Amino acid sequence: MKQVTKWVLDPTHSEVQFKVKHLMISTVTGQFKQFEGSLETTGNDFVTAKTSVSVDVSSIDTNNEQRDAHLRTNDFFDTANYPKLTFQSEKIEQIGEENFKLLGTLTLRGVSKEIILDAELGGVVRDLMGNEKAGFSISGKVNRKDFGVSWGMLTETGGIAVSDEVKLFINAQFLKQL
Repeated sequence: MKQVTKWVLDPTHSEVQFKVKHLMISTVTGQFKQFEGSLETTGNDFVTAKTSVSVDVSSIDTNNEQRDAHLRTNDFFDTANYPKLTFQSEKIEQIGEENFKLLGTLTLRGVSKEIILDAELGGVVRDLMGNEKAGFSISGKVNRKDFGVSWGMLTETGGIAVSDEVKLFINAQFLKQL
């Protein structure tokens, strides 16, 4: 029987970002600055991985403090009542040598929905200190209204101020625990 291997997310070499259309003519990029996560695998077999991620939603940064303050309100994330966004994996499917489908539950504003993310294994290496690390690029998209984020405003021409579709981009580096 293979041993369970534990990995912890290295926040200094990872990022959690999103992109959303504004006025349907340009894209705004944001990120969360505070998050944590872990993986448990059987040996180094990432198909067996169980992953858990928690994001401090109030750490949102879109490079505009006024917008960030609005995003923290009940119109969007309601960080006073729902300070964390979480993701728990349920299943991983390998679709190529280094490509996977990551199925799991995203919880935001108290609403939990199953989502599917694309994950690409960048590799597993030892750093200069002898620590074993694994890197992943993860992407996907969600509909913000599925999670109760329904604020919307129409433009003068009847257009939508913020799109419903939100694209997710996560670059994650995990450190193997001894």
